[in-house]
Amino acid sequence: MEHTKPKVVRRIGLVAHDAKKKDLIEWVLWNSERLIGHKFFCTGTTGTLILQALKAKHPDVDWDFTILKSGPLGGDQQMGSRIVEGYIDYLFFFTDPLTVQPHDTDIKALTRLAGVENIVFCCNRSTADHIITSPLFTDPDYKRTLPDYSFYTNRFKDKPVVTEAMEQERKHRQKQEGSAKAADTQDTKVN
Repeated sequence: MEHTKPKVVRRIGLVAHDAKKKDLIEWVLWNSERLIGHKFFCTGTTGTLILQALKAKHPDVDWDFTILKSGPLGGDQQMGSRIVEGYIDYLFFFTDPLTVQPHDTDIKALTRLAGVENIVFCCNRSTADHIITSPLFTDPDYKRTLPDYSFYTNRFKDKPVVTEAMEQERKHRQKQEGSAKAADTQDTKVN
């Protein structure tokens, strides 16, 4: 009896700058048979266009798409939130290296979060081709390494930050109350 591995469902983020939307749509259509059965998170315009193309090519397939807001209208941040929450394993973000983006800070944050969470991330078609054809893409035993950031999250564990802040606030309040009393005394002497 031959043992077959179960089909793995990858959670895939799809994003593309305007100049790269057609390229991403074409890439998804080219790889559509490999993408059937996976779950997708897409920024608004990109996701709407990709889903339209996939439904036209595969009208009988029930695609699992979550379409977020348009990237510049908060979709990049929504995508970043999904990455941090562990809902995205792969991010295919076709970027336009020749055009300045008005939401560049959001794009940088999204790119940084992909690195922080150690998800598979690519920003061009060549890398996307390598990723989707990798045996790891379909290997149900492959799990990304989750980084341990406890050194960072515990950096204040043995430090008296809260006690020091409370003491500082108490001193500030006493100083303010002392100033208020002095002002009241000065007003009484003038009258």
